[in-house]
Amino acid sequence: MSDGAVLVLGGRSEIGVAVAHRLVAQGARTVVLAARRADDLVAEREALLAAGATTVECLDFDADDLSSHQPLLADVAARHHLDVVLVSFGVLGDQARAETDPAHAVAVVHTDYVAQVHVLTVLATLLRAQGDGQLVVFSSVAGVRVRRANYVYGSAKAGLDGFASGLADSLVGSGVHLLLVRPGFVVGRMTEGMSPAPLSSTPDQVADAVVAGLRRRKDVVWVPGVLRVAFTAMSLLPRPLWRRLPR
Repeated sequence: MSDGAVLVLGGRSEIGVAVAHRLVAQGARTVVLAARRADDLVAEREALLAAGATTVECLDFDADDLSSHQPLLADVAARHHLDVVLVSFGVLGDQARAETDPAHAVAVVHTDYVAQVHVLTVLATLLRAQGDGQLVVFSSVAGVRVRRANYVYGSAKAGLDGFASGLADSLVGSGVHLLLVRPGFVVGRMTEGMSPAPLSSTPDQVADAVVAGLRRRKDVVWVPGVLRVAFTAMSLLPRPLWRRLPR
């Protein structure tokens, strides 16, 4: 790691904070955690300082407030050289509710797609001007082929996956690199109470894969890696069978 900062948008995300810890272990000394209720990030801040960070800033960030993205990120970029930016906010939503409550369906898509597109466009512009840096975008296998069981969340991830893939191509030659991460079911706070799907992973396993992908400057990381092969096979499943698959 260089002397630049690690910025975590979604500063209480288990995966985002786990990646930040690993980057601190590799030499990062400044971490910026941005999330709603930033004053509540005391535990995350203290843990990162104990791990070796010398500066941990906690900033208020509401991903759904699009008008706040530009001024907040421009301020951070003016004060820090951004080495790695983790866009790790998101919601799972309630599929059953979203099927009859259009406002809830739109809220899920707004957070998981619209807000991500907006913030990534701002970040890409700032990092292009900086001349380097790495962006980490969290897609999902749920967006690779959308399932009936979680099609609202899956459709948002499908849109994000496509946007991030195109953005990555647009950044080639700019000095900025984008890593697209496609995890399967992650056992953590976001999925608490749900039965783990086959080939599940933990936030720590995802974080390990992200750091390895950053080191190798990979374009896409699947977690676990076997999901890439599994979804190649699943793409061949007839639609009547596919729609019966659980979350």
